[in-house]
Amino acid sequence: MSKKSLRTTTCLLAAVVAIAAPLTFAAGKTPLRAVAAAATPDPDARVDRLIVRYRPGAIERSNQQRLVGAVQSALNRSGIAAAGSASVQYVRKTATGADVVKLSRKLDRASAGALMRTLAADPSVAHVEPDLRAFHADQPVRAKTAVSPMLTPDDEYFAQYQWHLHHPTGGINATSAWDASTGEGVVVAVLDTGVVDHEDLNGNVLEGYDFITDPFVSRRETADRVPGAHDYGDWNDDGSQCPIRPSSFHGTHVSGTVAEMTNNGIGMAGVAHQAKVLPVRVLGRCGGYTSDIADAIVWASGGEVEGVPANENPAEVINLSLGGNGACTAGSEYQLAIDQAIANGTTVVVAAGNSNVNMSNFSPASCAGVIAVGATRVTGGKADYSNFGAGVDLSAPGGGGAVDGNPNGYVWQNINDSETAPEEGTQTYMGMTGTSMAAPHVAGVAALVQSAAETPLTPAEMETLLKNTARPFPVSIPGSTPLGVGIVDAEAALGGIVPPCEGDDCTPDATPIVNRSPVTGLMGDKDAELLFSLDVPAGASGLSFMTYGGSGDVTMLVSFAAEPTADDYDLRSTRPGNNERINIAAPKAGTYYIKLVGVAKFAKVTLEARHN
Repeated sequence: MSKKSLRTTTCLLAAVVAIAAPLTFAAGKTPLRAVAAAATPDPDARVDRLIVRYRPGAIERSNQQRLVGAVQSALNRSGIAAAGSASVQYVRKTATGADVVKLSRKLDRASAGALMRTLAADPSVAHVEPDLRAFHADQPVRAKTAVSPMLTPDDEYFAQYQWHLHHPTGGINATSAWDASTGEGVVVAVLDTGVVDHEDLNGNVLEGYDFITDPFVSRRETADRVPGAHDYGDWNDDGSQCPIRPSSFHGTHVSGTVAEMTNNGIGMAGVAHQAKVLPVRVLGRCGGYTSDIADAIVWASGGEVEGVPANENPAEVINLSLGGNGACTAGSEYQLAIDQAIANGTTVVVAAGNSNVNMSNFSPASCAGVIAVGATRVTGGKADYSNFGAGVDLSAPGGGGAVDGNPNGYVWQNINDSETAPEEGTQTYMGMTGTSMAAPHVAGVAALVQSAAETPLTPAEMETLLKNTARPFPVSIPGSTPLGVGIVDAEAALGGIVPPCEGDDCTPDATPIVNRSPVTGLMGDKDAELLFSLDVPAGASGLSFMTYGGSGDVTMLVSFAAEPTADDYDLRSTRPGNNERINIAAPKAGTYYIKLVGVAKFAKVTLEARHN
């Protein structure tokens, strides 16, 4: 393989107005330069698409004509559609059951806000939000790169350039983890700009799907969703739509961090280099729509999306290196899609954002149930652009840019060097910075864990494991800008997997409970398992186990002297809801194990054991 030029670029989030929808964290690039992006809001953001969710039973929920009429009526009542200047067209239904409508002309912020308030005042409307494209505001600064790679026995640029995988202070301890796991058998969905051909990545890429429904954004001729996730380039030469910028090939770089081919004597390495990447294209020219991204989240996790064939390779992990302004609320399109993914057993990893502000007002990073990732430098300290806050779960290498020099200021992976379409360029390797680069490190470590675990971890268990095994920050992180519990540590995460219980002396890891002392506030996701133990003395009688209260649905399994499983138990209670009960007239003296299994997500459940 010839020595291709290596370049640097940054990947910083541009802020948008409060009603804005997702934007990518990718930044543009030109040969031999680093690109810094300024986070500036767009004061003239326009809205021409809405996501409207009607309550169950509302006629509009099943009648497109009535829905369009209702939105048109709201336009008229808002005074926006004077003299018929704005009309409504139905677009489609989303995977979460909402409807997307398109207006015949764009509305400014004030008009869009008035329309949404009018719609929300209808008691049959559960939720309404804008479905916008978002934009970047790049300010390039030229800086030449060093291009003298040090060859290594394996991947030629690994030792010198990929500090983020092996550096003792700023890296994630990937090399130490690879003895235990390389991600084999795990699928990681990368929802991004798609991927391009690259010999150091192709072998680990599944076919994927293109979810973009706007031909201007996708650069395809139709609005149909199509198989494959080819990145046509996200450059823009039409300043009326969004800022003029070159292509980023962001999804290819992110996919490389997850699973670039490794130990093949060329290029660079990926965190989980025997995992498979499922590319899902949701971002193109001028960003991507909330409705497309949410549908892709559902599909990638194995859920159903109308008009799209079933996903034959459901992902155990989804990486979202994208986002935009606006807090993620319980009824939002993002949250409902993520809830479905989690219910399907998929861990969702999200970049925290690059505006150096509190993450609480960014979506989907602020959605419940995700692993939100901040960015650190080679020093292990906070990258100056990284969002922060109590909602950040942990951090990973994102690069510090010019302050740390080249190559240690950037995260390096495979990419295409074209400014426009990939066919105009060649495959190469490049450094980028951003929480976009941090998130796939965490997604890759999650893939390593799932590959090594005897039983796949639930999303909640995965988050707990990664946070419990994170490496403490090697430098002080100011209390005003928290970045989570530490830096993701691949080796420690694998070491934290609970091994199977074997041998005569092995006892299950259970939480002890006491006779007639209720255990309250129990909660978990669908398929979550909570194990408890009760020591019963000789001579006890009338033993009962019961659960009650709260929400959701649990099943209770009970065995004597061994942990019960779905296929091996002594007694079981499977009533609908949480009111489970098991009675044992003549209990044995010894330890009983009680397992609660989430048939659905449950919360505030009480477990109690009673005997005389």
